[in-house]
Amino acid sequence: MRLVFMGTPDFAVPALENLLAAGHTVAGVFCQPDRPKGRGHKLAPPPVKQAALAHGIPVFQPASVKTEESLALLRRLAPACIVVVAYGKILPPAVLELPPLGCVNIHASLLPRYRGAAPIQWAVIHGDAETGVTTMQMDAGMDTGAVLEQVSCPIPPDMTAGELFNTLSALGGQLILSTLRGLEAGTLTPRPQDHAKATAAPMLDRSLSQVDWRKPAEEIHNLIRGLNPWPSAKTTLAGATLKLHASRVLGPMGGQPGQVLAAPGLTVCCGDGNALRLTLVQAEGSRPMEDEAYLRGHPVAAGTVLG
Repeated sequence: MRLVFMGTPDFAVPALENLLAAGHTVAGVFCQPDRPKGRGHKLAPPPVKQAALAHGIPVFQPASVKTEESLALLRRLAPACIVVVAYGKILPPAVLELPPLGCVNIHASLLPRYRGAAPIQWAVIHGDAETGVTTMQMDAGMDTGAVLEQVSCPIPPDMTAGELFNTLSALGGQLILSTLRGLEAGTLTPRPQDHAKATAAPMLDRSLSQVDWRKPAEEIHNLIRGLNPWPSAKTTLAGATLKLHASRVLGPMGGQPGQVLAAPGLTVCCGDGNALRLTLVQAEGSRPMEDEAYLRGHPVAAGTVLG
């Protein structure tokens, strides 16, 4: 099938690679413009652009796909279908209606649950035991289009958002092949979403990072793994910021919320009386390290209160 691919981050790369390996013709790739990156703030190409150029595919990075120039370009590319994966831009009706088989989006949740920019992170933050990937026939709404296919996967209790990101990226890259086969054969029946069951997954920001030790240990644990790798959960210790990258829920051990306990590693009492061991932490200006290694260089007395 002749396709146009629209995507920007790492999450979209497996889908592009799988489409090419399956013999589809990708006439062009659209991704967001290069952005400054690193300490030197040098312009860096997004991962999808790098992958496309490695295969000799033309790459387009318009500031907007709502212009007549972008629409004319898409008409010249003449795709049978446009595959969209974490592109980061809203497609206007003229683009949605252009390809004969429509625009198909890979979304990292079991829609209608978690519509929005951060479905992976919110599934972990909320402590869900299961999530998945959906292929959807795009419409003018935000993740509101009819469902084509879905595949689910478990979320282990200690899995981070970053780890789940990789799992769902691979699943999406496989599912799109099945979806395109079904669209081409006419065997897929789009299923409208139940909008009454929709939940939101808004973009993350740093305001979510600060841990409130008055909350239950399980809730804090889910926040820590849901904000890993970005923006990272944080607390304060002796007036300095301490990033929290991984943790383990323990049973009740007494103490007050935020109090460091006389227990192995860096173990803290939470609001429900249960303890949480902070197994991977990062001090300001340092690298992430296991709690025991951190404590050897930064002793913390039992009874110290975090936050």
